[in-house]
Parts: sequence; C-alpha cells; structure tokens
Amino acid sequence: MLIEEKKALLPTIGMGLKASAYFKLLKFRLSFTVAFSSAIGFILGRPVASYWEIALVLIGGLLVTGSANIINQIIEKEYDKLMKRTAKRPLPTGTVSVAEAVGVCIVTGLAGLFILGYTFNMLTAALSLLSLILYGFVYTPLKRISPICVFVGAIPGAMPPLIGWVAATGVLSVEAWILFGIQFIWQFPHFWAIAWVLDDDYKKAGFKMLPMAGGKNLKTAFQIMIYTLVLIPLSLLPLQFGMTGTTSALIAVVCGVLFLAQTFYLMRTCSKKAAMNIMFGSFLYLPIVQIAFVLDKVNL
Repeated sequence: MLIEEKKALLPTIGMGLKASAYFKLLKFRLSFTVAFSSAIGFILGRPVASYWEIALVLIGGLLVTGSANIINQIIEKEYDKLMKRTAKRPLPTGTVSVAEAVGVCIVTGLAGLFILGYTFNMLTAALSLLSLILYGFVYTPLKRISPICVFVGAIPGAMPPLIGWVAATGVLSVEAWILFGIQFIWQFPHFWAIAWVLDDDYKKAGFKMLPMAGGKNLKTAFQIMIYTLVLIPLSLLPLQFGMTGTTSALIAVVCGVLFLAQTFYLMRTCSKKAAMNIMFGSFLYLPIVQIAFVLDKVNL
C-alpha cells in the first residue's frame, strides 16, 4: 500500500520539478525586475493608470524578457556548464531539453508581444520585439567576441522604461528617451562591477565583459566612475522636462552621490570587495530612484 502511494506521488513530484525548472529557465526574478522598469515608465506616462493596466504591462514585459533569457541560455548552454554560477541551470543539467526550451521561448515571447500589442499599441510590441532580438541574437553571441557586448546589451537593457512610456502614451517622445538614457548609463557601472566580481568565472566560458583597454585595474575603475558621474545630471532631466518634481530630483542626486562615492573606493583599491559594493549599490540605486520618480509624479 505504501509503495503504491509513493508511485502515485511520483507524477506530482515530477511536474513540480519541471515547473520549477521552467521558472528558473525564465529567470523569473531578473525578468520581473526588467518588467518592473516597464511598469515605472508606464506609470510615469499615465499616472492615472488602473491596476489592471499596470499588471498587463508587467505580465507582457515579463513574458518577453523571459523569452529573451531563454534564447540566451539556449545559445550559451555549453558555456554555462563551464561556470560555477550557471552550471546548475535547467539546460546544462538536462532538466529541460533544448526542444522544450525552444517551445517555452516561442509561447512566452508570442504571448508577451500579443498582450503588449493588443492591449496597448503596436509600437510597444515592435520595440519589445526589437529588444528581444538585440538581447538574444546580438548581445549574447557578442559576449565571446568583444567587450563591446556591454554597450550592445545596455540597449535592450535600457528599453523597458521606454517601452512602458510608449505603452502609456503611444508616442516615442523625448521623455521616453530620458528614461532610456538613465537606465542605459546605469548599466555600465552595474555590468562592469558584476564582471569584475565574476571575472574568473566568465573567463572559463570565454566571455569578454570588462573594457578592452582594462581589466580589473584602474582603467576600468575610472570608466565606472565616469559613467556613474554622468548619472547625476542625467537624473535631473525628468525634473527639467516636467516629468517629476523636486523631491525625486533631490533623492536621485543623493543616491547618485552615494553611488559615485563607492567608485572612488574601487579606484583607490581595485579590489573585489569594492567592486562588490558597487554591484550591490547599483541594485539599490535604480529601483530607489525610479520609485521616487513615480511617487513624485503621482503626487504632482
């Protein structure tokens, strides 16, 4: 009797493991973070948006981003096996087959594009498709070819708030480009700090993420500092163009200065610890500033 009960449980356990593998395949937390930026852009473009509209932007963005992440993992399947950080992903371990991954990728991608195009406008869907193509088919293979991959990857990485604004307004306006610009510049200190911390792992797979002229040295630290410095005046543009108020501008400047201070420590020490501080600082900077923009906007 006990054996029969265990056998009956096996399909349920199998389905649970498979669902968990698909969840990991989508890189759900990363995809949600990206979709969150889309929702930020949407709310800034349409402050009186309903919860249902915001939810659809989130779901559409999450599905398209998840699809792009799956393309990335399919292409890098063999390289992921070489790195400690990625060796236990569903494709390297065989938990999910390539055929399954392709199927999930197509379904999630088409579903996300349909939601964004049908619910909002076709320009939103077109920009989302462009972002998916750039990330999956341009940025991903470039990672083993040239450090310019970080510049290319920063384009789809910066598109979510722009896409959110377009979903809300139907227009690719200067405000959309401002949101794009802030997130675009933010990605350089963010990605280079990650690349510094994970450099040994990346080298195992042949990924070239740190700047061409530098490595884990002062040249790279200086570039990180310059891009972080540019964030401060850039984050004031929403106030200048009437998108937000003075409160969020002040918060953005304070966050920018604190973020910048971390780069001086990296320039002084060129240490992994300093790079890790910048990495965690970047994780905090963007959501704090973006949430400040939204709260300021809805209270204007």
